Parts: sequence; structure tokens; C-alpha cells
Amino acid sequence: MHELKSGESDILSLFRPDSWLGALLYLACFIVIALVLTRVLRAGVHAAMTRKGHTDVTGIHFLQQLGTALIWVIALILYAHLVPVLRSMGTALLAGASIASVVIGLAAQSTLGNLIAGIAITIYRPFRLGERLQVATPTGTEVGTVEQLSLGYTTLRTTDNREIVLPNSVAASQVMLNLSRMKSASRISITIRVSRSAPLADVRHAVRRAARAVVPDSAIKGCHLKSIESKEAVVVLTIDIPAAEDPDTIREKLISTLAAQLGSAAIDGLPLDGISLD
Repeated sequence: MHELKSGESDILSLFRPDSWLGALLYLACFIVIALVLTRVLRAGVHAAMTRKGHTDVTGIHFLQQLGTALIWVIALILYAHLVPVLRSMGTALLAGASIASVVIGLAAQSTLGNLIAGIAITIYRPFRLGERLQVATPTGTEVGTVEQLSLGYTTLRTTDNREIVLPNSVAASQVMLNLSRMKSASRISITIRVSRSAPLADVRHAVRRAARAVVPDSAIKGCHLKSIESKEAVVVLTIDIPAAEDPDTIREKLISTLAAQLGSAAIDGLPLDGISLD
């Protein structure tokens, strides 16, 4: 009986955390537990993303990555506290922890800055996954769709399938345009002055036809007679500029096209010397 108890004691001693075999077994257990928890977290995130009515995909992705990192960090801390060798080693190195933390902080300030900026982006939500941003890059201004937001970097995809990688610290500090959140299109008006004797119905038809060469018909919100003066009639063309377009560029194209087509001899009934734009 005494020998049996002694054998059981020897077997149990192998699984103690202060033995190498026990430390390895506990390490394997902590790894398995961490993997299971990360898988459960990933499944919960997937269920949250596929649930109807959920829109904050950016925050969900970021929290998944942050939660995964926390699971592994907590598992490592608990394992180090459980194994006496690591616990005593940590106590011995405690005196130099402050110096090491300063050195690591200086060496990893860029990484830590990206991490903190990523948390700030998740909290304040200046942009989300799938939104179109206009950002400044070394090659100039670029427009891309937010494809991924990780702990350190934000990835955009341009229309020509180029990838723009922004450190979160840069994405959080630079001025950018969120084209997906522009609430309304810009509206511009162009005044066309023609001779009072010109057929106004033909003028308005010609103006609309010239405008359709630059913008879609749905963007033309009106072409009406504003006033008739002593020598001229005033017609106003109103256009809604899409949010992603530059109003000044569209205005220049409209004026150039109107001037060219309204001044063309191919348009009957419009005096060639009686048209002005402003």
C-alpha cells in the first residue's frame, strides 16, 4: 500500500508546475484554452456581423483583434504566475523593469502610437469599412475605399486596384475627406444672357442639350427664364454636382461647352453675337 501511494505521488509530482514536464503540460493547456477562446470570440464576431441591422463593421473587426491580443496576453501572464521558475525570474527582473519599459517604449513608440490611434479611430469613428476616403499620399491625393482596419494600419483600395496602407497614427492625424458621408451634392447656377429677340424655347432646349454633354440629365435641376431686360433675356441653368466631383471643374466644363455649342452656327435661331455666360 505504501508503495502504491508512493507511485501515485511520483506520478503527480510530474504534473507539478515546478517540474519541466509539468510546465510544458501547463503551457500546452494554456495554448489550447487561448485557441478555444479566440475561436469562440471569432464565432461571436461573425454572428454579430451577419445579424440584421448591424452596421458598425469597423468596430467589430477592431474589437476582435484587440480581444484576441488580450486573450493571449492574459494567458501568458497567468502561465508565468503559475510556474514558480518564471515567477521567481519575474521577481528578480522587477528591479530592471522600469528601465526596460522606458527602452521598449522609446523603441516601440511608433507601434504604440499606431495602436492608440487605432483605438481612437474605433471610438470616434471618423470612417468605417467600405467608406470612400480622399487622403494625401507621397504620390499625391488619392481616393480609396477602406478595406481593412487593423491594430496598426488602415488599408484602402483604389478604383484601379492599388492598395494604400496608412499607419493608424497618420490616418488619425491627417486631414481627409470622407466622400461617403457627404450629405448632399453641390448646386451651381450658370446665367446665360441672350438677345431679347432670340427664341427662348430654342435657347432653353439648346442649353439643356449642351449641359447633358457634361453631366447626366438627372443632375439638371432647372433651366428657366429669370428675367427679360431692355436688350437681353436672362436664362439660369441649375446643376447638382455629384458629391465626388469638383464643382469648379464641372462649372468650367459647362461654361466651355455652352459657349461652344450656343455659339455654333449649327444652332438655328440663336444670334451668334448675342450670347454671354456668367
